[in-house]
Amino acid sequence: MAKIDPQAILGGLIAGAKAAGADAADAMLVENVSASVSYRLGKLEDVERAESQDMGLRVFVGQKVAFVSSTDFSKDSLAQLPGRAVAMAKLAPEDKFAGLAPKERLATRYPDLDIEDRNEPPAETLVEWARSAEGAAMAVKGVTNSEGGGASFSRTAIALATSHGFYGAYAGTSSGVSASVVAGDGTGMERDYDYASARHTSDLTGAEAIGRSAGERAVKRLHPRKVKSQAVPIVYDPRVSGGLVGHFVGAISGSSIARGVSFLKDMMGKQIFPSSINIIDDPHRPRGLRSKPFDGEGVANRRWALIENGVLQTWLLESASARQLGLETTGHAARGTGGPPSPAPTNLYMEAGTLTPEALIGDIKDGFYVTELIGMGVNGVTGDYSRGAAGFWIENGALAFPVSEITIAGSLKDMFRELTPANDLEFKHATNAPTIRIEGMTVAGA
Repeated sequence: MAKIDPQAILGGLIAGAKAAGADAADAMLVENVSASVSYRLGKLEDVERAESQDMGLRVFVGQKVAFVSSTDFSKDSLAQLPGRAVAMAKLAPEDKFAGLAPKERLATRYPDLDIEDRNEPPAETLVEWARSAEGAAMAVKGVTNSEGGGASFSRTAIALATSHGFYGAYAGTSSGVSASVVAGDGTGMERDYDYASARHTSDLTGAEAIGRSAGERAVKRLHPRKVKSQAVPIVYDPRVSGGLVGHFVGAISGSSIARGVSFLKDMMGKQIFPSSINIIDDPHRPRGLRSKPFDGEGVANRRWALIENGVLQTWLLESASARQLGLETTGHAARGTGGPPSPAPTNLYMEAGTLTPEALIGDIKDGFYVTELIGMGVNGVTGDYSRGAAGFWIENGALAFPVSEITIAGSLKDMFRELTPANDLEFKHATNAPTIRIEGMTVAGA
């Protein structure tokens, strides 16, 4: 990948846009390097490496806006891009909420988040991770086939500049290892997986542990039963409980609130969860998988309590949705090179409760412990929730037998009010939650 000067390139694009008639502009440059390997049935299947450079320019002519993006960094292309963008903007419809982020909100100091691992693992190391993950999974008694072990490493560098004087740049890395295997045979086969990712390879869960976990998960799912339709407590494993937090944060996105298409649109300042619940978004978490020193508009970001003592504290806002709602940006802008910023969370999590997972299910006579969710049956406008699911039936406070091919359903508003978290929060993903129990949901079975 050719060595470039991001600040010079972005500064040139913005200067060119102003010379062509733009009133304001911002530009982003993204450089990415990624490597991955896959290993299946004891043989190396793929070794891949990709390198890319992408830039995007956003220009404003009055209240009109246009976007152009390119992977061509030649001198001629860089010279022509601003003029094309301004010509497009002059033909665009007016957007009264369009504009750069307020200058006074721009970041001037950046925290050290330690999100870049300077030591890229060689391909041989990735191969060994993938081989070890699959080997450990296949060694679990009852595992009969493999969908493969995998390992990866990537580095993404982002630079952002604006016509009102902001320039910032940072880079982050990510390492990953995974395994997916099949247990059983004939019509009784079951599949499961496990994976891990981390900013630094030194924080990555060992490949053998991931493989062993994948194999054990698959074997535990053998010989599932069906259950009759009924209303019971539902317990979400941490592997899937973060999805509930994701549904919540999708419903407080400023763009959804501004359009009036969220089931939480009238809930600002009101009790949504039990008073023991806090939900946090923290872009400055050291080595966090979505940590970043400023948002996609250059705005200084910070830790937010989205839910505090069960009460909704804020929407997720970038500048456009904030203007539409008569509010200020919360520093949650996210963007690519080819489109406008939109609000998105960073390191999102629900704080842990006080009960152990065992205590959380200990008094359940009949219930369902969910380990996998299927489909996207969630209506963000009404809050209706219906998902295919698999997991384990709970009898007398313990996991009794595997269950598959059922549907769980409820209303997210009701589910949020009836939610109890365990004390087993771990920061393994971008969105994290502990084991979660919800009372009185509907299981639709045989």
